[in-house]
This record gives sequence, structure tokens and C-alpha cells, in this order.
Amino acid sequence: MNRRDFLKNCTAAASVAALSACSVPSEEKAGEDGQLTYRTEPGTGNKVSLLGFGCMRWPEIKDPETGKKVPDQEAADRLVDAAIAAGINYFDTAPVYSGGLNETVTGKALARHPRDKWAIATKLSNFSNSTWSREESMKIYRNSFEKLQVDTIDYYLLHAAGHKKEGEDFRMRFEDNGMMDFLLEERQKGHIGHLGLSFHGGREAFDHIMALHGKYHWDFVQIQMNYIDWKHAGRMNPGMCNASYMYEKLHAAGIPVIVMEPLLGGQLANLSQRHAELLAGTDPHGTPASWAFRFCGSYPGVMTVLSGMTYMEHLQENLKTFSPLKPLEDEELELLERIATVQADFPTIPCTGCEYCMPCPYGLDIPALLKHYNRCVEEGSIITDRLDKEYAKYRRIFLSEYDKAVNPRHQADKCIGCGQCSPQCPQSIDIPKELRKLDILTEKLRRGGSV
Repeated sequence: MNRRDFLKNCTAAASVAALSACSVPSEEKAGEDGQLTYRTEPGTGNKVSLLGFGCMRWPEIKDPETGKKVPDQEAADRLVDAAIAAGINYFDTAPVYSGGLNETVTGKALARHPRDKWAIATKLSNFSNSTWSREESMKIYRNSFEKLQVDTIDYYLLHAAGHKKEGEDFRMRFEDNGMMDFLLEERQKGHIGHLGLSFHGGREAFDHIMALHGKYHWDFVQIQMNYIDWKHAGRMNPGMCNASYMYEKLHAAGIPVIVMEPLLGGQLANLSQRHAELLAGTDPHGTPASWAFRFCGSYPGVMTVLSGMTYMEHLQENLKTFSPLKPLEDEELELLERIATVQADFPTIPCTGCEYCMPCPYGLDIPALLKHYNRCVEEGSIITDRLDKEYAKYRRIFLSEYDKAVNPRHQADKCIGCGQCSPQCPQSIDIPKELRKLDILTEKLRRGGSV
């Protein structure tokens, strides 16, 4: 379904009062170039910047005492200052980001600005068995207020809901411990402005959570949405639900959508030369990243699109795309679908670099390993047939780039298959299996044999 057809369907649904008549964010008409695009939140009339700031990946510095990488508070302050000055007013964090330091850094940066200039979103990240209890979940909730230095959390999310089938994960983490009842009371008291969830999972789990809308009333839902996951998420990863299915269900129910992973872990900002040239032929002034952002912003049910802007140039480039946003035409959507179909055919691993699998108890740099493999596949630099005339060249490239991308002490051969990482992966990747495949591939290339 293209955007034009979807809008027609939404108009047809306007007579169905029970579905809130597609009561989703409406767009503030942008005036001249340079004016950031906003969406109007249904019910409250709040203006939300269509470009949201994902705070997961603040710039880092080395802690002089521990030697470990920690968020750079001064750099975060500068980014927040520039974002608020440009009109961005939605900031997203979580207790588990940056090794537990992210909320504190984000809170300090935002507290330097008037409270009415920004809205904060954070999450109940009670992933493990040790945090499912009411006591531990309450501790996570209370700590967020203290670290963020706020009395009200504007957008509170049940983090990575739907990770298991048939609502099992949801029930254990949020219902059996009484947290849902508590959060509903907190919303009623005004301590939570909007209550929603971020979703990672398959269709069955998504349908279960949507069925709970009548009971809990989701104020918003955050989903992984980009032009590959729109139709091909399930094909690339059988454990995931297509973004088009989720978006259409949410839009019909009048639930605003928050977009995460618009660049699919950076993959859509680093297209192959051929695909980048295809896009440039249509829009010489655009970038692969701007195309991906425009795709997400072209759907009217999207309230904000999160981008993890680690550097000032990321922020400046994204502001150009959203100031104002130029929705994609049908022909442009068709071009992205052509690219998505080819991308989905690559045997890549659906890692988004979220680092929930980290730290590895055996020191592996799991995201870097999977990223290296994916990049080589997408660039066509894995050639395993010794009879191929390019074999020697690309064998050398793969191995040298592997050692540059990941320290040999942290490479795939160090994995013992303990499996501690996979349960934390929101993409449901069998990480030890993928690392074993990478290890076999690398070892055979090191020996100069065919795979």
C-alpha cells in the first residue's frame, strides 16, 4: 500500500468513531525553508518536533580513573543546546543506555533549559529475571525521576515489550508484579504524561499487546520502522513483525507512532555505491540518510522520528532534512522499495548495534563483529571461491579490515557459545550461531581455502 492509498483509506475510516477517526498526529504546516516540521499530538494539542533526539549514543570520553569509556557531558550539553535552539523538543533515553549513565547525562543537559522547551521519554528496562520483581521495577522507575531531575516523565515506555510470544514476556514483566496497575495510577496522578511501549517482536506478540489497548489505553507506541523493515522485516528475521503491519494497526486505532531505527543501525546511511547512485539520480542534493528519514516522516501517523545524533554534523544534516520535511512521492517510495527488496536478499544479520548483548563475559565486541560481516556482505567483498579471479584481492581486504574493525583479542573465535547474549537481543538473533559462522568463514579465508 502506498502513501496515497493509505491516506485514502484513512479518510474512508473517518466515519468510524470507535477508531477515533484516525485521530493521529496532524502536521503543523511548515512555512519557509528552515522551519522545523512539527506534528500536533492528538488529545493534548502539544506540538512535537518530527525529528526526535535519541540519546542512546552520546559522544564518549575515557574516564581517567577507570579507563572505561563514559558519556562526554560537555559534548552532550552542546548537542542539547543546539537541538533545543533549533526547535527539537523530544528527547529519548533509558536506564540501561551508556552502562546506566545515560539518564544522568541527559538529565543534566536538559535541566539547563526551561522545562517547557523539552519533553523527556524514558523506559522501564526490567529485562532480566532479577529486575522483574515489583521492588526492582519500582527502583528503576523511581531512579529515572532522580537521574532526570524531573517531577513528571512526559513519555514513559515499557521497554522492548513483546520480546516473547503470546504475551508471556509482557505478563511477567508488567502485569504479574502489579507494575501496570501502578503505572496507570501514576499517569492519572500526572507523574507520567503519556504511557506507551517500545515493541520488538513478532506479529503474535504485537496483536496481543494491541488487544490490551482497550484495557490500558496506549498513548503512543514506539516501533522499528524504515523502508526495509516496512515489508521485509519478517523475511530478514522470522522473529520480527513487518513495520507496515504495525503502523497500519496503530494508525487505525488512533495511536501515535514513535519511530526507532529509521536507519536500521546505520545500514541505510551507508548504502552500496550502486544504490546511493540510484538515489542521487533522483535527488542530487539528498543523502541516503535523508531518504530514510523522509520515508518515515511521510506517514501521517508518525509523531516523531528518533535519530541518535552523536556528532554536531549529524544534528545539522538531520535538521536540513526536517526543516521542513518534504514527504516522498509515490515514485520515490517505489524506488526505495526496489532498493529494499535487493537489500533484503543480502544474507545479512539483522543487528542494529543497540549493544543490549553487551558486555560479553568473554570480551567479544559483538556489535562490531556483526557490523563488519554485514558491511562486507553488502559491499560484495566476501568471495570464497579460490577460482574467482578476485579471490586473492578480496580475501586480503576482508581479513585486513576484520583486524582493523575488531581487535583480534575480541574476535569471533573467542566465543564459547555460552548464550548469555541472545536473550537480551531485541532482534531475536541467535548470536552464538552467527559468530560461529563468522569464525568458520574467517578461519577458512585465513588458510586460503574455499568456503
